[in-house]
Amino acid sequence: MTPGSNIPLPVTRVTVDVSAPVRLDVSGLLLTADGKVRSDDDFIFYNQPTGPGVVYRSGGGTAPDAITVDTAALPPGIEKIVVTASPDAAGQSFQGIEPTATIRGADDNSVLATFTPPRLGAETALVVVEIYLRNGAWKARAVGQGYANGLAGIATDFGVSVEEPAAPATPAAAPAPAPAPVRAAASTAPPMPQSPPPPAPPAPGAGKINLDKGRVSLQKNQTVSLMKGGRPLLSQVKMGLGWEPAYRGKDIDLDASVIAYGPQRNHIDSCYFGKLSIVGGAIKHSGDNLTGEGGGDDEVIVVDLGRLPQEVSGLVFTVNSFSGQKFTEVAKAYCRLVDATTGEELVRFDLTGAEPQTGVMMAKLIRQYSGEWEMTAMGDFVKARTVRNMVKPAAQAL
Repeated sequence: MTPGSNIPLPVTRVTVDVSAPVRLDVSGLLLTADGKVRSDDDFIFYNQPTGPGVVYRSGGGTAPDAITVDTAALPPGIEKIVVTASPDAAGQSFQGIEPTATIRGADDNSVLATFTPPRLGAETALVVVEIYLRNGAWKARAVGQGYANGLAGIATDFGVSVEEPAAPATPAAAPAPAPAPVRAAASTAPPMPQSPPPPAPPAPGAGKINLDKGRVSLQKNQTVSLMKGGRPLLSQVKMGLGWEPAYRGKDIDLDASVIAYGPQRNHIDSCYFGKLSIVGGAIKHSGDNLTGEGGGDDEVIVVDLGRLPQEVSGLVFTVNSFSGQKFTEVAKAYCRLVDATTGEELVRFDLTGAEPQTGVMMAKLIRQYSGEWEMTAMGDFVKARTVRNMVKPAAQAL
């Protein structure tokens, strides 16, 4: 097939698999006549593998991921299913790794058509093919439309709420409640400054923990100042987040994110599996882990503290379960801050106890008046399956 060409479908059940020289993430979206999903439930992918009439199948890294469409089982009002693909590796484009979509009969695996999008470059996600209804008959069309901003670009076009867009400052947002205190001991602290920071006030309380004595192990609500030798830590740091299935249970597919805020608790941007780099590359995400298996960090978020814009004065690190698994199914969840240059673990927080919720705020980093950063262990559970749903409770927790 060539871009824009179409074929009639001689069978009601078809499978579209997408292969490439590298591993791809493939997904399907159920669209109505206006070209939008009805809700997030119409986004079928590794975190949500089944929907009405559409099923995602993982190739496990040894075979292509695939989307199977049963046109006879699609809900009324669904007129199109688009099949998308993006490289599994963070930030990788399709240049030099052009994918091939194969449309097959789902029951006998017979090949109906193949399509390789031509002339790809900076695209990090593609709408590869679409299965669509025209005059009462189902057809398949070769598309090959590319997006340079990955899954987030596709989601925006089709209405999937995988990211909360940054809200512009408007008069209606002005009468927000007074910002929460930076620390419990500083109940009268004013909002975090934007630019330039004023001179440092005396530190609230005595004996504030810093990094001079080596690694710090935090308990819930404890705070550590990221100071070493009297100077703020302004190098690259890695926030590693990890988890394991509880009681030898099934794989746990959780998503780690970081949400960036301004001095009035205004949402600036969110970094997660669908948007791997924000604020000019000062914050980057390692990509999605699908099982939680194995030792070490499951997902890593790299923060260049020295490159963060002055407008970013608070970061909240979250973990959520888009597929609805509860944290009572998770064991050994933790977060740890690592010096990216030396690999030295600076701060660790092990989550003890769990609640039957789908989201947890693990830790927050707050920029102080002096320019130093403080990390506070949180461990607060919320009902939130996506990072978008984390934005409001995380702002309230700052």
